[in-house]
Amino acid sequence: MRVQSQICPLPDRQSTANQLEQYDRLVSLCPLCCVRSEVMAADCGVFVDWSQMGDVSRDAAPGKTEYKDLKELKQHARSGQWAKNHSQRSAVYQQLLKALPCRTVTPDAAVYRDLVGNSNSKHNPSSYPLPEFVDGKAVPRYCLKAESVGSVHAVISCIAGQFPDISYCPSLPAVTALLLHWSADEAQCFESVSRMLACNEPGRRLLDQTFLAYQSACMTFGDLVHKYCPAAHKLMVATATDVLDVYSDWQRWVLGDLPFSFSARVMDVYLVEGYKVLYRVALAILKFYRKQRSAAAGSALTKQDSAAIRSDIQAFVQNIGKSVTPEKLLEKAFSIRLFSRKEITLLQLANEKSLQQKGITVKQKRQNVQLAVNADNFSSEIFSAKEIREIWSWIPERFALCQPQLLFTTSTHGCSLNRFYSHCEGYEPTLMLIRTTDGEVCGAFLSTDWEERKRGGNKLSFFGTGECFVFRMKPEMERYEWVIIKHPELANASQPADDEQTGANNNGALQSLEKPATDPSHLSPFLSARHFNLNSRNTSMFMAGNIDSIIIGGGEGNALYIDSELNHGRTERCLTFDNPPLCAESFQIALLEVWGFKDAMAS
Repeated sequence: MRVQSQICPLPDRQSTANQLEQYDRLVSLCPLCCVRSEVMAADCGVFVDWSQMGDVSRDAAPGKTEYKDLKELKQHARSGQWAKNHSQRSAVYQQLLKALPCRTVTPDAAVYRDLVGNSNSKHNPSSYPLPEFVDGKAVPRYCLKAESVGSVHAVISCIAGQFPDISYCPSLPAVTALLLHWSADEAQCFESVSRMLACNEPGRRLLDQTFLAYQSACMTFGDLVHKYCPAAHKLMVATATDVLDVYSDWQRWVLGDLPFSFSARVMDVYLVEGYKVLYRVALAILKFYRKQRSAAAGSALTKQDSAAIRSDIQAFVQNIGKSVTPEKLLEKAFSIRLFSRKEITLLQLANEKSLQQKGITVKQKRQNVQLAVNADNFSSEIFSAKEIREIWSWIPERFALCQPQLLFTTSTHGCSLNRFYSHCEGYEPTLMLIRTTDGEVCGAFLSTDWEERKRGGNKLSFFGTGECFVFRMKPEMERYEWVIIKHPELANASQPADDEQTGANNNGALQSLEKPATDPSHLSPFLSARHFNLNSRNTSMFMAGNIDSIIIGGGEGNALYIDSELNHGRTERCLTFDNPPLCAESFQIALLEVWGFKDAMAS
């Protein structure tokens, strides 16, 4: 029986149950049909404290709930079409959740009633303790009645029994509390959550269910902050002792800390567009936090314990309504020009692989980026430990548990390109640091093993991925990333058939540079140029080398060109990184170092 007398008193409960069974059979034939959800919508809202719901209508007719046009559905979700009509939102949610492709055996409302019994009974939360996999996260009230928290506990407790494979899912209390708003009873809420957990559509996930997935998502968020919120990331590096620890809260900001009116709007889009929405909203939150923090602090920024920064962000998110509306938050979120779902999935998989290789698959104390660079063991003739920490804050998150390992230095190994290759081959990624005879310092983060150059035969061939970047130290530390990151519109046009590009040899003459046919397994899976439809290969010339020279960055110039004696170099603007000269345009090298990334966990 789906409808209980507490929700909507009916004279004949058995006839109502029979009626709902008929609707169930209809919906099973057509999952997108909205007939059942329209009937059920009037019964939803029993768990809600309506005194806190403002101008949201409980009794209005559901209105439009069936969508055959995906574009219209997305537009309505983003614009808040259902925000003021509780019945309509409930009907649309049930339609969307019923349409999710799920595992063959997915527990439904009937399973919950068999296990728990009357799904309208009041539950004492202490009788249903939350499972360990929620990692101590409390149930957000979200304008629910006080006694409804017990219902959330009961639903999650039943979920834990039906999904034994879940080992880590801290977002589950928030998601369950939200879905309870638009459920006729606990059993319906249980079925909705079950369908989200059991969704098996390829390439789509809604909830992280293991620590590996959760932690790699945190690392992916950190990578996205590097690229899309550089000002916010710079603030975090300047103020927090452990940047990665701060970013590990990103899901809680969206699912837990946001006020209900914001969370409901996020849920509208989340159920339609998927997990990527959570990244967008968290990035928007960080942008607004940076703006507020910078305005309050002015130029006075001091280093604080990461716990203090985490608490400060949490307080900002919980009170975000004082400065930002839900509309403004979503507008900011969808103005960020993220890479495609495919690119983000590739990055997520790369981060998962990195964690697996380090043996991090269950929850444990995570080393932070500052501790990874051990000042006692770090000794560079070019950078101080403080400066290398700043560089380390720019690198992809999956290398954050690594320590710098000196592979090559001209002061020890001499000025020989052959020795440079012999010491650097087999390491990926690497960090190159250069100090000129004028005291200027610049360098590059290089994503790919230098051995990859051999795939082009004797020709000077570009390789690498869009994770490469170049940087300079003065007048201030500045990083220059792949131009496609900041200008994705450059990847919209078709790629020309002409494979030949120009680069400089050691005599300054122009010569042909070809793209080698590389094995994808040897490249970083994220930001590989082969995933983009580029209008010019001049924008994907990352690194190249032969017996005569090293080139980093190409297209109408080279960000760095170094001769075979590692003695003379040039720097100029290039299309790949859209950088200015990194130091004097023609320079003499006083010292060159190459650092690798040593697994801190293994050591």
